[in-house]
Amino acid sequence: MKFLDLLRMSSSNLWKRKVRTILTVLGVVIGVASIVVMVSLGLGLTRSIMQQYESYGSLTQITVYESWNNENGEEIRLDDALVQEIEALEHVDSVWPELSLSALAKYGAYQGYLQIQALPAEAFPQMGMEVAEGRLPGEDDELTFFYGCQVLQDFYNAKGGSSYYETGILPDIDLMNDPIFIIFDTDAYYQSMYPSEDGTVTPAPKKYLIPACGVEAPNEEGYSQYGWYTQCDLEQLLPQLKKIFKNKVIPGQPSTKTGKPYKEIFYNELLVNVDSMDHVMEVQNYLTSLGYQAYSNAEWVQSGQQEMKTIQLVLGGIGAVSLFVAAIGITNTMMMSIYERTKEIGVMKVLGCDLRNIRSLFLLEAGFIGFIGGAIGLALSYTLSVIINRLAASVQEYAGGISYIPVWLALLSLVFAVLVGMLAGFFPARRAMKLSPLAAIRNE
Repeated sequence: MKFLDLLRMSSSNLWKRKVRTILTVLGVVIGVASIVVMVSLGLGLTRSIMQQYESYGSLTQITVYESWNNENGEEIRLDDALVQEIEALEHVDSVWPELSLSALAKYGAYQGYLQIQALPAEAFPQMGMEVAEGRLPGEDDELTFFYGCQVLQDFYNAKGGSSYYETGILPDIDLMNDPIFIIFDTDAYYQSMYPSEDGTVTPAPKKYLIPACGVEAPNEEGYSQYGWYTQCDLEQLLPQLKKIFKNKVIPGQPSTKTGKPYKEIFYNELLVNVDSMDHVMEVQNYLTSLGYQAYSNAEWVQSGQQEMKTIQLVLGGIGAVSLFVAAIGITNTMMMSIYERTKEIGVMKVLGCDLRNIRSLFLLEAGFIGFIGGAIGLALSYTLSVIINRLAASVQEYAGGISYIPVWLALLSLVFAVLVGMLAGFFPARRAMKLSPLAAIRNE
């Protein structure tokens, strides 16, 4: 018997018993929809949490801080030699040294404190900062500043006016176009305002007009991860600092026992970019073994992933119970079908029909029930997923929705429904195959 003949016969037999077939298919629909929706909830929550983690920073980035050597009590600093050593490690794509310092900004009666963050130029395009005006640092021949979206909140009226935190009103300053003067030597600035005990007056430090290359755009909530910082190119800032603080200690830099500056620059932290999240902990543990403090989001992301996998298994198990009940329904339907069609089975055997064809006929009927129920259940799952996401969005915003059905889950659920149907029909099919033709005809 040809395969197409088996398909026609199995579909015709199911159509003859429409009510029973519909009820059995309905059980599969509920089972498939239950397991798909349950698993989609686990996947949606996992994706939402991962997107939230990514908004806090890269999942493949390690932040390295200086530490203390417990043996001799000396501070282990971050320098260019360490940068080159880490860059040579396996699985490390790049290392971004970061230099942080504070400065005083002045414009008319307004002044504010800037938290300057200097990084290599290639780092800025990968930091995910949105540009409202201008461009990111690193494309100019001179030192330029890229102001974060919240920097303006730190400006206040130095002549007795109120600040943003008192009124909620930002000062009338155009960071992109207004001439803002920067004072790097803040210690000398405040010393120049007050004479010493012997009457000596410290000369006021020089002010520098640093042009702006751009201003950051805030996110929907009005802030961003780098909103409080003023960004600039590290290679452009270092020559300026060495020129400004010639023979003096740059603020934030260590000094020798005699109070003199070191010849080399020490960084506040290093940002180590790893090629994959799978290797983050390996690199991080190595850096920790060298005595440095190393931190990454992967530490708590992995813990969160384990918890979410457990939740997915629990939710999937709950949905699988419904599909198991549906499998029992398919088995019952196929067994009843055999009892009702004993004469048909006996005639097929008497006419010389291959026993494997009889088994295939009943397996195809069970597979049809699984396929139809799986397809309808999958469509119902997508509908329920949309409803759940809309209800969840009305209560709390979830990135990407609380229910997520990827393509692989849809295909897997459909294949799984067919397999469950055929497995449920396997024993009835074997019974039909082993049924004696004489017993079948005598039973009729």
